[in-house]
Amino acid sequence: MISSASEARAQKIWFDDDNLWISLFDGRTLSVPLAYFPRLRKASSVQLQKYEISGGGIGLHWDELDEDLNVPALLLGYRDRSHSK
Repeated sequence: MISSASEARAQKIWFDDDNLWISLFDGRTLSVPLAYFPRLRKASSVQLQKYEISGGGIGLHWDELDEDLNVPALLLGYRDRSHSK
């Protein structure tokens, strides 16, 4: 099992009303509040579904929303620093 955050890789993602959920290849599931990422929080459900998992699972990208997330950084608790709450 992968235990290091730097080796975390997304296999699948989905959303509920308040969270981004990420299933990792090592079997863990990560929940990240959409409040951490204003562009995702404000996006429609259709826009949220237009994502790409890149870098073998390291990155998550929404072209239409101009949003890129780093999966290992999410595991460490990092959030969008370009917007205030």
